[in-house]
Amino acid sequence: MISEIDNTRIPQHIAIIMDGNGRWAMERGKERTYGHQAGVDTVRRITSECVRLGVKYLTLYTFSTENWNRPETEIHALMGLVLSNLEDEIFQKNNVRFRVIGDMDRLPKAVQEKLQETMDHTANNTAMDMIVALSYSSRWEITETAKQLALQVKEGKMKLEDITEEAISEHLQTSFMPDPDLLIRTGGELRISNYLLWQIAYSELYFCDTYWPDFMEEDLQKAIISYQSRQRRFGKTEAQVENK
Repeated sequence: MISEIDNTRIPQHIAIIMDGNGRWAMERGKERTYGHQAGVDTVRRITSECVRLGVKYLTLYTFSTENWNRPETEIHALMGLVLSNLEDEIFQKNNVRFRVIGDMDRLPKAVQEKLQETMDHTANNTAMDMIVALSYSSRWEITETAKQLALQVKEGKMKLEDITEEAISEHLQTSFMPDPDLLIRTGGELRISNYLLWQIAYSELYFCDTYWPDFMEEDLQKAIISYQSRQRRFGKTEAQVENK
């Protein structure tokens, strides 16, 4: 599989909806939290593989704002996983910088502190940025951005006509990185689930039935090969792209 990948066309930014942890566990007669723990091992594998392939940004949908409606026991277990698995080793070993997008104020204080500590410790790593979307949803992000821009207009810091697509992008939490080239969703569901809606306007989408705990390096390679087989036109015609 790896021999089929064109190393000159590796997606710069891959975003992943890590779906299927709970179903994976239940099919094995286990609690859903067992699947979330298994999913952490997949994060380690895929992070290392992305670095090896030359991906520069990896964004992982970890916990949505809607997930706060899940049973309290599952939420507590997920927060515990964040605390126990944010190890500097995986980041330092792979020279990966850790970042977070989302409403961090809703997270438990201990989780906030651990996230900030990990971001501080990895701030100088340069091989890849691994971004965790935690307590995140795209509608929340866009709403917060609209509030920020409206306040700046109200205070006279910008004019109404200054609110452009570029201005909105610059005020999103993802302003420090390019939009995803490739969005992968595991677990068999065919929806976006309120994830990076503004940013994936022209991303290539890839859906697979494999549950996240079973998602291996070969599965990532297959997604990249699919991405490389497509022509990205960004609204242009095929002829315009080919004659570029």
